[in-house]
Amino acid sequence: MDKKAILVLADGSIYEGYTFGADVTAYGEVVFNTSMVGYQEMLTDPSYAGQIVVPTYPLIGNYGINDIDFESDRIQVRGFVVREACPEPNHYLSSKTLHQYLADSGIPGIYGVDTRAITRKLRSCGVMMGIISSELSPQQAQEQLKEVPDYGATDFVKAVTTPALYQWPAILPQGANEPVHRVVVIDCGLKFSILRFIQQMGCTATAVPCTMPADEILNLKPDGILLSPGPGNPELLDYIVETVRQLVGKKPIMGICLGNQIIARALGAKTYKLKFGHRGSNHPVRDLKTSRVYITAQNHGYAVDPDSVKDGLEITHINLNDSTLEGLRHRELPVFCIQYHSEASPGPWDSTYLFKDFVEMVRGEKN
Repeated sequence: MDKKAILVLADGSIYEGYTFGADVTAYGEVVFNTSMVGYQEMLTDPSYAGQIVVPTYPLIGNYGINDIDFESDRIQVRGFVVREACPEPNHYLSSKTLHQYLADSGIPGIYGVDTRAITRKLRSCGVMMGIISSELSPQQAQEQLKEVPDYGATDFVKAVTTPALYQWPAILPQGANEPVHRVVVIDCGLKFSILRFIQQMGCTATAVPCTMPADEILNLKPDGILLSPGPGNPELLDYIVETVRQLVGKKPIMGICLGNQIIARALGAKTYKLKFGHRGSNHPVRDLKTSRVYITAQNHGYAVDPDSVKDGLEITHINLNDSTLEGLRHRELPVFCIQYHSEASPGPWDSTYLFKDFVEMVRGEKN
């Protein structure tokens, strides 16, 4: 972990540090996350596919890697940039170090860089492509960056979706003999925590590929449908948008993060790219109906244009930091969606009640 490495950004900025994890070169969109904990969940969150993640908290790896807090079956980030990588974690659940986990997965990291300076750069100039390398010179890295595809031009959802249908059985309430409801989850970059919450609600969750047609989804006889979070540009996902358009009005639907953007596009709204996105565990969101403020976990680089909302949709939540749209509901149909992460992981559980709201909506339509 004493081999020198560099992080080079598309604007020519160069940050020198030392390599940890896998000693390989990797490129991706460089983004920052303001959470103080939860690096294991960050690394395995499919919404980070194609990205190099920079935690703003300076000490990373101090509680190691455990066998519980995975949000998918593999590391999803392209690279990891930290101020200090703790080589000797201290936690009773720790099974390996962060360095070992990255190395075993073939993912490069760089430590010893000024992550606050990188964050200020991205806030002022916007997120941009970058490259981590211990072998390339800064000039070679900049030349290679010119050749790689832009993040916004790549469909990452097809790379992270499940290749085949699978189920998470319900945790049945006391005295119950069968699941409360059957929920189909369209996997656009699904986190395990979402399945855990559905499971805890007494429902069976069936995760399906993002390419499954609407008629096949309906043939599974779901009581409700959930659109998962996921990575990348929603403008590249017209095949999912069309599927959702065919499902709206047929079954109750909830969308989370990318699912929010897909539902909005299916009902005529537009999306746009944020300058540096929302990634962290402390974003304040106001419920416009109750005026209550929730502290939310977020991870997205695109948002719904509020001026384009139509076709029966109404705005239900807004972000108090920048007034971006954070939630939608249909005035007549059983459809609602949020831009933030009700499952958190990492982050506060202020918004887990939305899973209960979804189950109650499903129950109401079923009855």
